Amino acid sequence: MKYSLLFAIFFSLTTSVIAGETPPAMANCQTAECTKPFVVPAKEKMLHKKSDLRISVTGQGVAPLNTTSPAQAYALAKRAAVGDAYRLIAEKVKGVRVDGQDLIKNMMVQKSSVRTSVNAMVRNANIVETTFKDGLCEVEMEIILSHTQFSY
Repeated sequence: MKYSLLFAIFFSLTTSVIAGETPPAMANCQTAECTKPFVVPAKEKMLHKKSDLRISVTGQGVAPLNTTSPAQAYALAKRAAVGDAYRLIAEKVKGVRVDGQDLIKNMMVQKSSVRTSVNAMVRNANIVETTFKDGLCEVEMEIILSHTQFSY
C-alpha cells in the first residue's frame, strides 16, 4: 500500500514534468522562480531527425607477459582494446545496468558487491586510430548514429 501511494505521487509528478506543467508541490508558490514550467535539463546529447550523432571512445588493452613474440603481444593487446572500445560504445548507447547488494551486520558492512552489465549489439563502428606504446594499446573508435537507423 505504501509503495503504491509513492508510485502514484511519482507518476503524477513525472506526468506534470513531461507535460511542462508546474508540479503540484509548487502550485502555491508565488515567486517568479516557482511560476516557470518545471523542465528537466538534458545532460546527454540526443539523436534528432535533422542531425547525426557521433560517439567516440578510446579503448585500452594491455599485452600479456607470457607471449611468444612482440607481434603476438601487439595482436592480443589490440584485440583487448577493440573489445573495450565496443563495450564503451555499448554503454554510451544503451546504458549500464547496475545491481548492488550489501550485507550489513551490527551496523557495519560485512560484504558489498556491485555487478554491472550491458546488453547491446554494436554495428558499423570504425577504428579511427591505433597506438601501441610500452605494452599498452589504445584504440580510438567511433560510431555515427542517424535517426533513420531507428525509425520504422
